[in-house]
Amino acid sequence: MKNYKDSDYALNKFSEGIVYRFADRIVEITQEDYLAENPGQTAQDFWELKALSDKIYHQQVTHENRTSRLDVSMNGTEETEQLADPPLDLDLIHKSDIKKVKEAARRLLDSGELTEIQRRRFLLHFVEGLSYRQIASREGVHFTSAHESIEAVVTKLKKFSMLS
Repeated sequence: MKNYKDSDYALNKFSEGIVYRFADRIVEITQEDYLAENPGQTAQDFWELKALSDKIYHQQVTHENRTSRLDVSMNGTEETEQLADPPLDLDLIHKSDIKKVKEAARRLLDSGELTEIQRRRFLLHFVEGLSYRQIASREGVHFTSAHESIEAVVTKLKKFSMLS
């Protein structure tokens, strides 16, 4: 995995403008440049475009990190176990575990044991896939608040999954 500080995402995120990296140069489009080239646009339009640019770069980094972990050298793999398909019994156990967790989550959500904040953050994290930081940013709270709230839900979820 490459260094985060050297990524296009970091370069764009920590810049006042929108940054494009080419093979031979880096171009930064500032708000002033944007407004001069687009007289019908406003500063708000620029910042929305900047936020979209940050989001796209972040998605690229996330995708790259996920897929780069899948790159494995072929040297020596002939001595390893076949990893393409798990044994049927393990596959069935995994499917059964997922079914139990989903059922436990449904029971927990229906139980009324979660506060409204915990319920909302649980759904944002586990259903919509938002990170703790994204949830904290969306709700205007500190990362720790979102993290502790979701961890409390996970503890309750473990309790509910043991009851089945």
